[in-house]
Amino acid sequence: MISVISHVWLDIVRVFGWFILFYMSGVVLFYGLLFVLAALQLKREEKVDSFERYEDYMDASYTKPVSIIVPAYNEELGIKESIRSLLSINYPQYEVIVVNDGSSDQTVETVIEYFKMKKIKKAIQMRIDTQPIKGIYHSTIHPNLWLVDKINGGKADALNAGLNVSSFPYICSLDGDSVLERDAFLKVMKPIIDSDETVIASGGSIRIANGCKIHEGQVEKIGLSENPVVIMQVVEYMRAFLMGRIGLSRYNWLLIISGAFGVFSKSWVIEAGGYKRDTVGEDMELVVRLQRLIKDKKEDKKVVYVPDPVCWTEAPEDLKYLHRQRNRWHRGLFDSLWIHKKMLFNPKYGTIGMVSLPYFWFIELLGPVVELSGYLFVLLSFFLGGIYFEMALLFFLLSVLVGSLASMGAVILEEWSLRKYPKVSDIMKLFIYSLTETLWYRPLTVVWRCQGLIQAINGNKTWGEMKRKGISGGVSK
Repeated sequence: MISVISHVWLDIVRVFGWFILFYMSGVVLFYGLLFVLAALQLKREEKVDSFERYEDYMDASYTKPVSIIVPAYNEELGIKESIRSLLSINYPQYEVIVVNDGSSDQTVETVIEYFKMKKIKKAIQMRIDTQPIKGIYHSTIHPNLWLVDKINGGKADALNAGLNVSSFPYICSLDGDSVLERDAFLKVMKPIIDSDETVIASGGSIRIANGCKIHEGQVEKIGLSENPVVIMQVVEYMRAFLMGRIGLSRYNWLLIISGAFGVFSKSWVIEAGGYKRDTVGEDMELVVRLQRLIKDKKEDKKVVYVPDPVCWTEAPEDLKYLHRQRNRWHRGLFDSLWIHKKMLFNPKYGTIGMVSLPYFWFIELLGPVVELSGYLFVLLSFFLGGIYFEMALLFFLLSVLVGSLASMGAVILEEWSLRKYPKVSDIMKLFIYSLTETLWYRPLTVVWRCQGLIQAINGNKTWGEMKRKGISGGVSK
């Protein structure tokens, strides 16, 4: 009897091992496809950009005016530099709306004092319900700068409040701890302008400011932090944006535009119902809802990603806060996918339902569970030996392909196309660190993401406190 149970157990372990190997092989192939698509797209854009001047889009009669909404909660340390960065961008017509979401620090006082704000009365169209607004302020030295002070309701509620106050047909969501490159808006708006409103949402790249020299709201010198945790996040961001989003955007499969930097058609956002307040992943959920609305209305509209316009943001510098961030991101991913679960494998939604959503469900959401199971299988194989040890070795090699080599590919794409990092030593450091990802960084994020999935299933909607040092003048460490 014991022998039969032992054989059954070994058969289960063997089947489980083969499942993990087939799954990881599929992930490798899909990432390989994304790499090829990203490389082709970057090469095509490189040829286009070499013949076109973005200055041509500075003509106010030709471009689209934009309302930039900056939700701020306890952003006292970095809010001045972020606003100064926005006030100096190259774009003909825009307004900046800072929405203070019930901060407990000196965010409001800092903005009012530094930018000479005065409280005014302003008519507001309540297109979307939000927490009450306590006051609206207008800068006496910058006529396109506004401050909305409201009761705390979360980031999505703050964005909806800014949407109600906004005056222009396009809105941009931008984090309060971010700094934009001067031409970023010209570049991110270009596909919207060129498409004659076929493109209803456009997102840019997010890069990590830690290690860069920032002065008066502008990145004066791009550098790399000495902190290994930050360096691995730089590599991770490159892989997510340069490989993942370029590849998905090429065929209108994109389901996420980062809340740190994205432009949307206001009329479409309002029709979709604004930002959803009962999720921690409001940025992705809105994009999925927009894609759903496009298909339901049978409209020929697109959501795109543009790699070159860059927004620089502060990254967590220790594992405690990185853990909270990754946990929250995975809970937000679950929320977005679960809310729209009826779209999965639904031919009504075309390639979004048949390709993009399955990718996010089975690779992005459930991938960490399978990968963590693979790590446990590796440990078990040391006791079982034989074929199990060989399968564990194969799993490890596939993990290296998924993690380290994919990250190396992203670094190569960065150097080949955008070349944001001027020092060869920085590129080499990124390349070397990407080789180590599978050994320490990826297992950590896998565990954190699995925790996030369990908490999301249990209904955890908390945001989690994030400690910031600010990316003000000088070198952000």
